[in-house]
Formats: sequence, structure tokens, C-alpha cells
Amino acid sequence: MSNDIAILGVGMHPWGKWGKNFVEYGVVAARAALKDAGIDWRDVQFVSGAATMRCGYPGYVAGATFAQALGWQGAEVNTSYAACASGSQALAAARAKILSGQCEVALVIGSDTTPKGFLKPAPGDRPEDPDWVRFRLGITNPSYFALYARRRMEIYGDTLADFAQVKVKNAEHGFTNPYARYKKKFTAEDVAASAMVADPLRLMDICATSDGAAAIIVCSEAYAKKLGRSDAVKVAAISTVTPTFASAVIEMPDIATDSAVAMEAHSFRAALPMKAYAEAGIGPEDVSVAEVYDLSTALELDWYEDLQLCARGDAAKLVRDGVTKLGGRLPVNPSGGLACFGEAVPAQALAQICELTWQLRGTAGERQVPNAKVGITANQGLFGHGSSVILKK
Repeated sequence: MSNDIAILGVGMHPWGKWGKNFVEYGVVAARAALKDAGIDWRDVQFVSGAATMRCGYPGYVAGATFAQALGWQGAEVNTSYAACASGSQALAAARAKILSGQCEVALVIGSDTTPKGFLKPAPGDRPEDPDWVRFRLGITNPSYFALYARRRMEIYGDTLADFAQVKVKNAEHGFTNPYARYKKKFTAEDVAASAMVADPLRLMDICATSDGAAAIIVCSEAYAKKLGRSDAVKVAAISTVTPTFASAVIEMPDIATDSAVAMEAHSFRAALPMKAYAEAGIGPEDVSVAEVYDLSTALELDWYEDLQLCARGDAAKLVRDGVTKLGGRLPVNPSGGLACFGEAVPAQALAQICELTWQLRGTAGERQVPNAKVGITANQGLFGHGSSVILKK
């Protein structure tokens, strides 16, 4: 029995700092997805929302919030929270509902309104949360990203020029993306001239925070066939595994969301795609295009290796050789990534899926990856959350 579900429609609200309620953005994205799917809102049987913790109670119950905003019509609702992987968790809930036979068509939706500046944890003491602990120690997100960057420089010999080239690539990709917040091309000199935030990372190395929304209409393969959409892009795998700590092998400081700093074999980020590849029955050699979570330029390079797109330590070489840019053998972040969008936490895992859907349909315009057949996403969130999703034609 196939575990695939079909993507009937996708929609987004442009990223930016619009100063509006997150619900407004989500409704725009949802209506765009419904139009793309060619179905009526009343046909949706399940609404799976990705939660936002910073937008008050409506954000905690996002599924019901969007069902109300679109017009109560009897659909069941769900809300999932998994930090930056919230969208993928919401998609996983919809897939489970569809594959269990409890519904045929579902709306998955995520939307956010973010404050000015870098993100910080919600108020309150959470000493059991390693991310809360690192913030209390002064290891804010930019500092955290910088530690990873320093690690790459120390172990693999990556340079500031390598990191800058990631920004240059992604800015070029996102330049024509109508949903991107930043549509400006940069040079390596521009990156080097930007303000230092957390050594060695400069402002242009780190993503911003944004408002934005993304929505997806998914359904059973039988429902897609009934609509004459047998060729719809399929969700072939969703992985949301948690970290594995190597405590029996080596003592670990409890200040990180993964154990890659201690033992590569137990890398949290590497485990995410391994499960996805196994579930989809494919390998990294089958991937045509990837959308990865470039919180910083250096972290994008980590993802190349975690997704097994190259050997450990070879990620910078892929960038230098033009492999991961449009026109290269394996484009990464053709959307422009977070470098061009910024973080809109509950929406970003779904935005990655929107981009890959357009790529696999062949409708991505100037961003199009030729003959794209398999796409993979990857992202990492607070307190052991993360996801990897595989789409196929």
C-alpha cells in the first residue's frame, strides 16, 4: 500500500514586515492554495494548522483560527507545534488523517507575524529546555550559528569567502521570486562589508525575521485521480525524528539541540533525511533539488552534508564549483531560502514544500530547475524539533 499523498494546490502570502494580524496572511495563502487546487473551501474535511506562540491564543489554536476565518463549514481541526518544524508536523497530521481513511482532502496552513530583531524564547523559566538554557548563558541564535560556523572553519577549513558565496547564490536565486522579502543581488564584497553580528558571521550571513504565510491542499491519491489529477506532485516521506544523544559513549553538555558536536554518527540533522530516504525508497543520488534551512550561510553548508549530497567536509567545494546554484547539477534553495525570505516560523517548512511543488510541476519560472523529479526539504527548530520532507513527481 502506498503511503504517498497528493498535493493538489499550494499558496503563499509574500514575506515581509507588513504589521498585520497573522490571520490575514494565512487567509490569503489558503485561498490561493484552494484556487490552485481547483476545489471549494467546503470540500476541505480537515484543517491542520501550524501554531505560532507569539501571536496569542489564536496562534495556539491555529487550525481552528483559520477554519473560523475562512468560514466554519464543519471540517475537523488540528494544531501542531514543533517550532520551525511546525509546518511539517501539521502536514504529517494531515497525511495520517488521509492515509487512515478518515478524510480525503485537507488544508495545511502556517502563518506568522514576527517582532523586530532576532527571535527569542517565550517568557518563563524552562530549565529542562536546552535552548532556553543556552539563551540564559548568552548563546542567542546568532551566537549559536556562529559556533557552528567556527566549527566548520576549524574542522573542514571553510572560509569566510565560502560562507559569503552561499549568500550570493541565494540572493541571485530569490531575485525574481515574487514571494521573497529581499530581492537584491549581493557580491562577496557586500557580505564582507556588512556589520559583524557574531564572529565570524556578519549581518548578510544571518537570516532576518519576517511576516508570511504558506498553505497546501493535500488529498488521497484516489481523490486526486477522481479530479483527473493523477499526475499531481506526491508527498513521499515526512521525517520528524528527535535527537539521539551518545551519553553512553561520551559525556554531553546539555546546551544544544543536537549531538553533532560530539559524535557525527548521532547527528540529529543527519538522522532526519536518513528516515525520509528510507521511507521514500530513494537515496540522495535521486534528489534533483533541495530547500534547506539556511538560518546562516554556514548552516546551509552543514545541510549539504547532513542530506548526504556530499561527503563530510566537501560542502564548500560544492558551492565553489557551482553545483548548488541554478544551472548546477543539484540546485539548493532555488527559492532564495531564508536569506531572501527570513523566518516566519510556522510557515517556513510549508513554504519549502510550495517551492518544491512548483519546481516538480515545472512552473517555477526563472527559478526553474530543469527536469526536476525529486525534491527534499530540511529544517531544524528549538528543543529537538526538525523535519525533512521528500516530494516526487
